[in-house]
Amino acid sequence: VQLQASGGGLVETGGSLRLSCAASGLAYSSYVMGWFRQAPGKAREFVAHITGNTRHTYYADTVKGRFTISRDNAKNTVYLQMNSLKPEDTAVYYCAASPQTYYHSTYYYTEANRYGYWGQGTQVTVSS
Repeated sequence: VQLQASGGGLVETGGSLRLSCAASGLAYSSYVMGWFRQAPGKAREFVAHITGNTRHTYYADTVKGRFTISRDNAKNTVYLQMNSLKPEDTAVYYCAASPQTYYHSTYYYTEANRYGYWGQGTQVTVSS
């Protein structure tokens, strides 16, 4: 299994970026895809996740209304559209995959240890 994240960069406050994560080697539509981030000196934190075929989404309160997660199952790719970026959004962003099970709640997939597959991370820096 490989997850390849891309799209990070340097942007000014209020700007936008779109991250992508291409997956291979897994039954993609059967996986919940998540985005997490880690700022220097801080723990990795949940950003958003999206379920497989139903595409239900869930966001951390810190990004709700500014970020949008989506997926294209034909391309095995998940996206994170980030708008109205703030300096506190600066972090390395990671995509991750977790097998979807219908008996688990939305909150189950907000925890990093639920994900067995991770991308390499892409740096997002927001200047003030």
